[in-house]
Amino acid sequence: MHYQCLIVDDETDLAKMTAEYFQMFDVTTTCVDSAAACYEFFKDNSAELILLDINLGDGSGFSVCRKLREEYNLPILFISARQSDDDVLAALSIGGDDYIKKPYSLSVLLAKVKVNLKRVGELRAAQAAEKAHVAEAATAVPGKSADGKNGASAAASAGEGEASLTLDAATMSVIRRGERIPLKAKEFALLSCLYEHRNTIVSKEVLFEEVWGDAFYGDGTLNVHIRKLREKLEDDPNAPKMIKTVWGTGYILELED
Repeated sequence: MHYQCLIVDDETDLAKMTAEYFQMFDVTTTCVDSAAACYEFFKDNSAELILLDINLGDGSGFSVCRKLREEYNLPILFISARQSDDDVLAALSIGGDDYIKKPYSLSVLLAKVKVNLKRVGELRAAQAAEKAHVAEAATAVPGKSADGKNGASAAASAGEGEASLTLDAATMSVIRRGERIPLKAKEFALLSCLYEHRNTIVSKEVLFEEVWGDAFYGDGTLNVHIRKLREKLEDDPNAPKMIKTVWGTGYILELED
């Protein structure tokens, strides 16, 4: 069975209450109370998004996140009573898309879930459009895309030199120097936002709003995702030549046109 949201939390009463609240607003939701039950769920079911507690009776939510990331590319939002910045940074660095501290407001949590579900829907629509575009191009002129350029991909691209990138929404990846580099959902959304505004400064507020749908995140969330992008795209992540920090303002993606 397919659900929009899966809650993995050993606080069963809270999880059930949250699931019932989401159902009231037409977000199909179910819950499990352990890491083992989460793995078992995905054998016969699917979900578009996961709310994942860190402290589970039979393991750590961090371990669950790492294992799920090996097979699934879907938003994982941590929900936890653990308040330290170290826990937040750890959750984001291993592939979490957000970190919501308990006790949480059901209405705010629902809003965050809906924002992420909307992005999942938009990504699927983009992937479907890309596939249709590529199929159309392949039948039109062999070896050329619909706009007449060589290659089968209709992905966005910029530059042909050292700092060239090609973004492919169909596979949620980026191509650099002929190498295809897979990205996680938030990494791709963040890079897409920087790419859309390439060679201009993008403020932190704009990035929070366009990528996370919320202008009130902490800098730690953004910094972790920027660092992950640099590790995947830069020759030297500690001396970035493409994704540069504009201190006190935001970031700029510098590409050759």
